[in-house]
Amino acid sequence: MAQVTARTARTIEAPAEKVRAALADYETVRPSILTEQYRDYRVEAGGQGAGSRVHWVLQATKSRRRDQLVEVSVPAADRIVESDTNSSMVTTWTVTPKGADRSEVAVETTWKGAGGIGGFFERTFAPRGLARIHDGVLAKLDGVVTG
Repeated sequence: MAQVTARTARTIEAPAEKVRAALADYETVRPSILTEQYRDYRVEAGGQGAGSRVHWVLQATKSRRRDQLVEVSVPAADRIVESDTNSSMVTTWTVTPKGADRSEVAVETTWKGAGGIGGFFERTFAPRGLARIHDGVLAKLDGVVTG
């Protein structure tokens, strides 16, 4: 099994603190910025940053879906880490100030991929697909924090 990684980033015209607070708000902001690939969203514990536990189903493709129960940690002031308890998938959101009113938000998701020919296709195509999904979430986040 090889590790698979999907990455994307976006510059947002808002202070890093505001962007981090929005990302860490699993009760109000998160459900409003998720794309149509996410369904059955619910907060099971917490709802604000570290210690939150959130459920969703990620329908990455017509035939590929992940039922995720995510535990949230904040190991550093600039990072929010979502670890899926149902798989090896970990998503890290990093918010870096780029001046007083500008931030870069980077999203990186890693997981242990399948082996063999299926794993080849997963490593080739899944990162691009997941990056597109995260690009959509980042665009909606941009609208929330700058609107």
